Amino acid sequence: MKKVFLLCLLIGLNSWADDVQVPGSMPVYTGKQAAGNSNETPDQLKGVGIKENLGGSIDLTLQVRDEAGQLRPLSSFFSAHKPVMLSPVYFNCPGLCNFHFNGVVETLQKIDWNPGDKFEVIAISFDSREGAELATAKKANYMKMYGRPGTEKGFHFLSADEATIKKLTDSLGFQFRWNEEAKEWSHASAAIVLTPDGKISRYLHGIAFEPKDMKLALNEASNGKIGSIIDSVVLFCFKYDEHKSKYGLEVFRVVQLGGALMVLILALWLVPVLVKAGREKV
Repeated sequence: MKKVFLLCLLIGLNSWADDVQVPGSMPVYTGKQAAGNSNETPDQLKGVGIKENLGGSIDLTLQVRDEAGQLRPLSSFFSAHKPVMLSPVYFNCPGLCNFHFNGVVETLQKIDWNPGDKFEVIAISFDSREGAELATAKKANYMKMYGRPGTEKGFHFLSADEATIKKLTDSLGFQFRWNEEAKEWSHASAAIVLTPDGKISRYLHGIAFEPKDMKLALNEASNGKIGSIIDSVVLFCFKYDEHKSKYGLEVFRVVQLGGALMVLILALWLVPVLVKAGREKV
């Protein structure tokens, strides 16, 4: 128990250090629209963004196509105790989608849990013109990048028709639009963590992620059922900060844990003393 408490403190100090900004350093891109000097939104960004729908649900009866071109319900990618991390992307994206999913995979490389074992990863194209051929090529590239043979079953690159995409993205609060001038989609980016029954648990915005945040989000979505006792205690010590889109140390909970630890230590010390005193009276 003492080791667990110290672990929470060490991770918390590390998290605090990460939040300290060095003067002159560049801010991390989160995928959210930055504040400008004008209240006027550029035309290419109107109707683009992510409106978080925490606690909402996606329709698991929606039919999507997997990399093999097979039509399957979304429910086939969900199972008991396994959370799902879903990224709306499009496979021919020249920039942001690649940066985003590169960030997802690079972060997963730093986590000791494997997709397909503890959780599922879905990349679904919001461009209805894209199909299984592109999805297959994209998956092959990322499996090579991820470099963990046997985890292919945990990654799913999906496509769907326009009506299905609209229903799904509407429920996720993911807004995008076609930029005719640039001939590409305008959109934001986020890895959306879903519970095993399809409820929206967390949004991890942007293109770069902390392994700690991703692991905590997955464990939280599973209600602590995919991690060890240490992972559950660490989850207890941290709270999600919606403004920073990351987890931070919850001081009150650490104090609670410290108090419980002190009571336990006192109990372990007092019990032998009381037993010994009782024997001496006999």
